[in-house]
Amino acid sequence: MPSRRTETLGLDAFDYHLPSDRIALHPARPRDAARLLHVVPAPAGGPPRLADHRVRDLPALLQPGDALVFNDTRVIAAELKGERVRDGRRARVAITLFRREGPAEWRAFARPAKRLKAGDVLHFGQGGSMCGLGRLDARVLARAEGGMGGEVRLAFDLSGPVLDEAIAALGRMPLPPYIAARRQVTGEDARDYQTIFARREGAVAAPTAGLHFTEALFAALERRGIARRFITLHVGPGTFLPVKSDDISQHAMHAEWGEIAPETAEALNGVRRRGGRIVAVGTTVARLLETAARAGGEIAPFSGETDIFIRPGFRFRAVDLLITNFHLPRSTLLMLVAAFSGLETIKAAYAHAMAAGYRFYSYGDACLLEPQPDAGDGDEGGGA
Repeated sequence: MPSRRTETLGLDAFDYHLPSDRIALHPARPRDAARLLHVVPAPAGGPPRLADHRVRDLPALLQPGDALVFNDTRVIAAELKGERVRDGRRARVAITLFRREGPAEWRAFARPAKRLKAGDVLHFGQGGSMCGLGRLDARVLARAEGGMGGEVRLAFDLSGPVLDEAIAALGRMPLPPYIAARRQVTGEDARDYQTIFARREGAVAAPTAGLHFTEALFAALERRGIARRFITLHVGPGTFLPVKSDDISQHAMHAEWGEIAPETAEALNGVRRRGGRIVAVGTTVARLLETAARAGGEIAPFSGETDIFIRPGFRFRAVDLLITNFHLPRSTLLMLVAAFSGLETIKAAYAHAMAAGYRFYSYGDACLLEPQPDAGDGDEGGGA
């Protein structure tokens, strides 16, 4: 496990009030027209420097030789609605897939989970044969007790690529609850809630900082001499789980699968050796890079699961700058950015963003965070 220097901060330290009309229900168009708040912490606890920009201004805010690191995970149509059949009786159920366990098996969250038990059969879609991808069946292998709650393990009647096609045909892309509860999911969301570079299927939530990037912005960054690299972290539903304990150190992160290819790790280490900076595009990228970082800051290749919990007191080794959206109160993502730039700096930045009319959360605006002066000092931090 990674070693950390912890700070004693209760959950209330990460709370703030956000009016509901500041929650973005649709993305900016074009994507890189979203606003960007540049946040530079001051030494010795002074007020941070805050500057208002647009995402399309990034080339001028970064330096030649820097490297942007993106998460190329692709959101799947993970939400399936159907019915449970047991002893001839039927009940409606909904599931959200979150982890593949084999060619035909998935772990999922079920609603309502109390209606399910091992041996139950679930039907998704409408009658007909699966030749037309009109119906998909699954059997409940097990229902987990405790943990995140509502977790089941399912064995489908299809497997491999054919199962993937059926899920894509019958499922729905899961939007964050603070959007889905306020409007209908539309066909546009299938495009909007996916980065333009999404490649490896497996996420149930988008790496939302990456949603702001366009081909035009990529071209401008390339002309500026700023590289881009891709890693994978399949974002799970744990990203939306609230922290319930006032002692935040007691919060258990949900493990997510990620991979950093050897050639990508070597390229990023080369950026550092040449004096460039590693710019994490999103908290998912920051978490995976810090999982793979060695004591001296070198990034090692990685393939496996991470449940790293970055909170104030963490010492960053791999990330020099962080691009991210504005996060929910009392969330682990807010704790991560507070660890990077300092809690008081983040509070000042969020207060400025609210006063200036920034849009919050997944479809909202972004910030470019610089680290607090001691965020990368010392020998504590991540580790593979």
